[in-house]
Amino acid sequence: MEKAKHKALPSLLSAGLSGQAKNVTLFVLMALILVSFSILRPDRFPTVRNFRSMLAQFPEFGLLTVAMMLSMVVGGIDLSVVAVANLCGVLAAIILAAGKTAGILPGGTLVALAALAVLAAAALSGTVNGVLISLAGVPPILATLGTQGLLMGLAIIFTRGHGITGFPAEIDVIGNGFIAGVPVPFLLFAVITAAVAFMLKKTRHGFTMYMLGANPVVSRYSGVNNAAVIIRTYMTTGILAGISALIMISRTNSMRPGYGTDYLLQAILVAVLGGTDPRGGAASMTGLVMGIMILQFTQSGLNIMAFSAFTKKLIWGLALLLIMVLNFLIAKYNERRRIRSMRAASENTTGE
Repeated sequence: MEKAKHKALPSLLSAGLSGQAKNVTLFVLMALILVSFSILRPDRFPTVRNFRSMLAQFPEFGLLTVAMMLSMVVGGIDLSVVAVANLCGVLAAIILAAGKTAGILPGGTLVALAALAVLAAAALSGTVNGVLISLAGVPPILATLGTQGLLMGLAIIFTRGHGITGFPAEIDVIGNGFIAGVPVPFLLFAVITAAVAFMLKKTRHGFTMYMLGANPVVSRYSGVNNAAVIIRTYMTTGILAGISALIMISRTNSMRPGYGTDYLLQAILVAVLGGTDPRGGAASMTGLVMGIMILQFTQSGLNIMAFSAFTKKLIWGLALLLIMVLNFLIAKYNERRRIRSMRAASENTTGE
């Protein structure tokens, strides 16, 4: 394990340098979008009200994006994150609505009970994905696509396709509350993101996730239990989706199957935009957060300028294709540079 770790350090350092360049590019892009919409709609975009609204809106989507990033780090993908959030939201809504109607438990107790049920269901859903991928050998895209359909079907069966309302007032704090003028959803997102960043950078599990994503064969022969790493990773993505569901139902004070289906494409888009390598082994939490802010600024600006939902879907799809092509071209260019540098070093060594 130690030898593999030392061998991996140069590649991790070079990836870090490349990541810094990407983060600078993302920062410039974020600033350009911010300035552009501020110039186009100075009366509505650069206002305290709009920025506070954006801080309250993006955390539920942001947590799904962090979950998507984690699945990509280990060389997979999680197409079920939105479905997990949907089913967990439905489960919480059923508990909250039924509990309020019965009037047996206090509102705070009901919220705590719903939160525990959501986290348990989310962790179980993620674990099922991890087991299918690591032990059953199902490719991640097929495993999570299958569980996506299963979970969405369960959500529709439980609700019969109808929305659920009538929650205790205490749930409102999670999605619409403020602490010192800062939205509670944003504070939750900040704390969870910091914890995930610490896990990736400072823990053995984080290092083994990167190693597994970069080269599963080397990871296995270095003594890493690849199956355990995959299961823990997908369990974490499920828990993040569950927390997103709690914010979701609290912010809207209702729940219906199919809520947030647009988030899936956007989560993949932002994860790749933020510097996550879809092939595994590379990611940047700083880049991911800036990618989330870029999408939120763009979404808010397009809404203010009254773009249709269909036009926005077209923009997200084109943006994802463009980012993937650019990343491919940049990777090819860097690979050619690396080969030229190695040849030049070899020729210099031979000449000496």
